[in-house]
Amino acid sequence: MTHERSIAPWMNPLLCTAALAACVLAVHAASAQTPGGAKATVAAPASLTAEAPNRAGAEWNSFHGQLGAQKYSPLDQINVGNVDKLEKAWQFHTGDVSDGSGGLPPTVWSATPIFANNTLYIGTPFYRVFALDPASGEVRWEFDTHSTLEAMTQPALKTRGVAYWEAEDPQAGQPCQKIVYIGTMDAQLFALDADTGRKCEAFGRHGVVNINEQNTLHAKYPLSLLQPPTVAGDHLILGWAGKDWAYAQAPPGTLFSLNARTGDLEWTFHALDAEMRKVSGTANVWTAVSVDPKLGLVYVPVSSPSPNYWGGYWPDAVPLATSTTALDLETGEVVWSRQWVHHDVWDYDINAAPTLMDITVGGKKIPALMQSTKQGFLFVVNRKTGKDVWPIEERPVPQGDGSVKGEQLSPTQPFPTRPAPLLEQARKPEVWRLADIAGAGECTRLWEQLEYHGMYTPPTTRGEGALAYPDSAGGVQWGGVAFDPAGQTAVVNVSHIVQYIKLFERQAYDEADSGAGNESGFAPQQGAPYGMRLEVATNWLGMPCWRPPYGELVALDMHTGSVKWRRPVGVSQKYGFFMPESWGSPTIGGPAVTAGGLVFIGASMDAKVRAYSLETGEELWSDQAQAPVVANPAVYSYKGREYVAFVAGGNSIIKEQVGDQLVVYALPRE
Repeated sequence: MTHERSIAPWMNPLLCTAALAACVLAVHAASAQTPGGAKATVAAPASLTAEAPNRAGAEWNSFHGQLGAQKYSPLDQINVGNVDKLEKAWQFHTGDVSDGSGGLPPTVWSATPIFANNTLYIGTPFYRVFALDPASGEVRWEFDTHSTLEAMTQPALKTRGVAYWEAEDPQAGQPCQKIVYIGTMDAQLFALDADTGRKCEAFGRHGVVNINEQNTLHAKYPLSLLQPPTVAGDHLILGWAGKDWAYAQAPPGTLFSLNARTGDLEWTFHALDAEMRKVSGTANVWTAVSVDPKLGLVYVPVSSPSPNYWGGYWPDAVPLATSTTALDLETGEVVWSRQWVHHDVWDYDINAAPTLMDITVGGKKIPALMQSTKQGFLFVVNRKTGKDVWPIEERPVPQGDGSVKGEQLSPTQPFPTRPAPLLEQARKPEVWRLADIAGAGECTRLWEQLEYHGMYTPPTTRGEGALAYPDSAGGVQWGGVAFDPAGQTAVVNVSHIVQYIKLFERQAYDEADSGAGNESGFAPQQGAPYGMRLEVATNWLGMPCWRPPYGELVALDMHTGSVKWRRPVGVSQKYGFFMPESWGSPTIGGPAVTAGGLVFIGASMDAKVRAYSLETGEELWSDQAQAPVVANPAVYSYKGREYVAFVAGGNSIIKEQVGDQLVVYALPRE
């Protein structure tokens, strides 16, 4: 119902004891030092051929580059033939960073830079906005929301950045013909003049809309605005994030359309009906949405209802929960909907904006939509109608051991036939022999105490609980799928993580509760008869009990839905030690693809940024960033030079390392 799940506390320094030294490939000798304030550093002057005017595709003016969430750039100045020469053009440090030790919560900075209006805009986890020169990082203006820096709904201060709007016919001399928006954890949406950074007085109350005024039922926490709104014409499509696993009754899921100029509420989408809203909550939209302006449709990834791991309060169908739902852009009315998990008691939120793609299948052109999921499924439907492109089958699933009272599980769940699942889900993952030996058989003993009968094994109160694979950390996380329209190739990063979930009756929970970490451990589900515990499956050393790889990058041919290539992505790393590259890394954040035949991605534990060949998957270039790049990259062109921008902000879910670095790369000038 909110964001990423805890996936890698297991890269413990004990993994690098003498007994396992043979597994370590190298030692990372130095860690980046965080500067104390906003500062731009420009690389030594270089030179490119004569400056050319900007051309189509020069901008990256929305979170995913385009409203269809393709994360694609038609720029090809940087390509497979020269990407190995890519160098740091400039970097900028915001100063807005915390590791949690200085009185502030830790920061999670997942903002994609926005290039529009010949300016690079970035929002920070302290809810400040910087407008930067795209070629040098020089600050043009900055704005501070002075938001309350408290972890109200999240375990950390989080943001995914800003959104940009401009009038179809900007009026010279008039303010706020171009606007930058940023939301805050306490549910305030700010509108700033994109040229000056001053608040837009005509928007809401003196430049601010208080979204929490819409929080009128089970208002246990604010409707946190951590994902920037999606701008479609003069509409701002706005969802919100909540507090995971805490309450049975929580604010019910809503999606808002606001007027981009005034902030006036245009329509509201409710994922739960009136009766469900009384007894449940969430089924909110905490990630980005996609839009097809020609069809006039908004495609909404909806999360699961509360409480996340027990469905006794909603025995009847909740058809819009854990779904992709297409809404009329002007009215918010449902046009079609596909539910990807029935009666979701696994917290399998639909967590990424669906990727819109025009594909040719069997000689027929299809306006398609691909929805990635935490389960490692890629559902492909016609985005006009919601009907299958390749068959999606309802198959029988496990029905539990009867230990959880009041539960009425769905007898079937939808399974895509193409593309095939990205993860092997039919049987319990194989125990990693190295971890089992190091733990004196601990992993084998744990496996014997965990229920698993394939995908959708429901939670239990028995033993150590039910093995969850894929778990709520994903499969595929909110970075989503990138798509090259020329070659009709889709690219997605997927994590292989095993967790286990156990339910406790209320008195047993109160006795067992020993606290929680960053979205793992114990959680009360207050108001439900069961509390819960979710843990990563590790031995006493912190080593994962399941075999690597832990993360992969996969390319798919969308003519057929078949895999073109797949390879481990990133390197698992902590406290300076790198693991074998064949193990890969869990990932947060997604890829971008370009007409230059490249895939750019950060996302991994080792805090590197990389370029891969779109055709073969070969790694062609990498560089070290300050912290894990848990944000999608942006690709843009300014004054004839192509740039690739990454935010290195970190996330303690994969590694205890945070940063405040925006780092931008380009080819050397000739």
